[in-house]
Amino acid sequence: MSPVIETEEHKALRSAVAALGKRYGRDYLVQTVAAGKPLTELWTEAGKLGYLGVNLPEEHGGGGGGIAELSIVLEELGAAGSPLLMLVVSPAICGTVISRFGTETQKRQWLPGIADGTRLMAFGITEPDAGSNSHRITTTARRDGNDWLLTGRKVFISGVDMADAVLIVGRTEDARTGRLKPCLFIVPTDAEGFQKRPIDMELNAAEKQFELVLDDVRLPADALVGDEDAGLLQLFAGLNPERIMTAAFAIGMGRHALSKAIEYARDRTVWKSPIGAHQAIAHPLAQAHIDLELARLMMQKAAHLYDAGDDVGAGEAANMAKYAAGEACVKAVDQAVHTLGGNGLTREFGLASLITAARVARIAPVSREMILNYVSHQSLGLPKSY
Repeated sequence: MSPVIETEEHKALRSAVAALGKRYGRDYLVQTVAAGKPLTELWTEAGKLGYLGVNLPEEHGGGGGGIAELSIVLEELGAAGSPLLMLVVSPAICGTVISRFGTETQKRQWLPGIADGTRLMAFGITEPDAGSNSHRITTTARRDGNDWLLTGRKVFISGVDMADAVLIVGRTEDARTGRLKPCLFIVPTDAEGFQKRPIDMELNAAEKQFELVLDDVRLPADALVGDEDAGLLQLFAGLNPERIMTAAFAIGMGRHALSKAIEYARDRTVWKSPIGAHQAIAHPLAQAHIDLELARLMMQKAAHLYDAGDDVGAGEAANMAKYAAGEACVKAVDQAVHTLGGNGLTREFGLASLITAARVARIAPVSREMILNYVSHQSLGLPKSY
C-alpha cells in the first residue's frame, strides 16, 4: 500500500484517537500543567486502549504495527490540543530499540509495560558539551568484572521524574582499536549514583526536563542493549523514529492552532463580512494548511520506509520530515496568533503558549541547521565544513 493513501485501518485509528483527544483537549492539558502534574489520566487511558504500543510486537503486548501507526496517535492527540510528548521517547525510541536489539529477557521485562503505559522509559543522549555531535559524548562505561560502571552527564532529558528507567547512550572502549564507540544501557532511575536535577524552563509543558549525573552507576551485564559492537546502527534505530515522531508532534500542534484560527476567522466580523472572507487573512491560513499537508506526506514516507526496514532511506526522509514539520508548525502557530490579533495572546484562546512550544520542533531533537547539514552532505554529496 502506498504511504500516500491511508489504509482503512489507519483512517479508523486516526478517527478513534481523535475522539479520545477530543474528550481531553487543550483545557485538560493547560489545567494539568498549571497544577504541575503529568498527563497521567490521558496516558493511562491511551495505554488501556492500546494506542501507546501500536508499534510494538504483538507477542510482547503491542499492536504489531509500526511508526506509521504511532505517528498517527501522536498527531491526532496533538491536533486535539493534548499531545503526549513521551510517546516520542518511551514507545518510539526505547520500545523500538529494545524490540529490535534487546534480549528476550529485556523484551519481556519492558515491552508489555511500555505498551500498556504502566512502565515508562526516558532516553538520555544529549550532553552539555556534545550537543548534536554524538561523537563527542563523554558518558563512558567501563567493565568491572561482569558489571558495567557508567559515569557522565546528560541534559534536556524529558520525563525522568515519571520514568522507571532511562535508556542511556554511553561509550565503551573498543578492545581492538582503543577507540570509543556508542552503546546503549538501561539505567533504573533508582540506581545508586543516579541523580536528576530539574532544569528551569520557560516552556510550560507537562513533561519536565532534567539534567542527569551518573557517578559510577553500577549496572549488571544485561543492562547493555544489543551487541556491544553494533554501535551507531542501534543508536539510529531509535533516532529515526524520534525524528518521525517529532514531525507528528509538530503537525498535530500546527493543525490545532490552525483550527482555532479558522474557527475565529469564520465568525469574527469587523466590517460587513467575517474576516476570513478577506484574502489577507484567508491566504496565509491556506498556505499554512498546505505546508502542514506537505510535511505530513514526508512524515508518512519516512514512516513507511522505516517500517519497511529501509534504515538508510528512512534516515533521509525522517530528517526532511522533521525539518518540514517544524517549519510548518511555527508558521501555522504564528499565523493563527496573528489572525486572532490581541485575542491570540489571551489565555482564553490558548494560542500564545504555543508560540514557545512550536519552537521545540525546530530545535529538538536536532536543529534545523544540522538537518540542512545532513541533507547537504548525505543527499547532495557536498563537502563538510566540520
